[in-house]
Amino acid sequence: MNFLAHAWLARGGNDAFLYGNLIADGVKGSNLSDWSSDIAAGIRHHRRVDAVVDAHPVILDARARAPREGRRYVGIALDLVWDHFVARTCIRDSRDQALVQRCYRLLDERPAPARLASMMPILIEQDWLNGYADFSFTCSAVAGVGRRLSGPNRLAELVPWLKADYAVLEQDFARLWPELNRQLGV
Repeated sequence: MNFLAHAWLARGGNDAFLYGNLIADGVKGSNLSDWSSDIAAGIRHHRRVDAVVDAHPVILDARARAPREGRRYVGIALDLVWDHFVARTCIRDSRDQALVQRCYRLLDERPAPARLASMMPILIEQDWLNGYADFSFTCSAVAGVGRRLSGPNRLAELVPWLKADYAVLEQDFARLWPELNRQLGV
């Protein structure tokens, strides 16, 4: 799961909890004492969601379908694809759009961890959370993340597979998302 999916799963919490969910990938280590208790709870929630998703049979099956040379990176690509499906299925009306605006407000008002600091203004300015609804945008985002990694862009190499496997990935999401929402009590 990526920004939008984590936001959706944390939307019922207060702003600090939601913010913790949004920045968790930029926070390393288990010592969260530098963060308020609500932000730390959000970071822990994000990590719990990631652990549940990464071990889920749907994800294990999707990973197994990916081209062998890209399997090390397929989790990153799938995180972005899940945001695509969340954007298409969950962000439908003004109430849902309020969640997107709430995320942007929090990310704009609060300093991001160093690992995410340069990306957050771009995420807001380019409206990534709404942009994920467009699969071409999502594929560009996958390739863009790959450009920030060292070595060959293995994420960009996964884009043809994502396009070819789209219908199956959509079915995967349709199985995974309701189970995840039920399991997390959302």
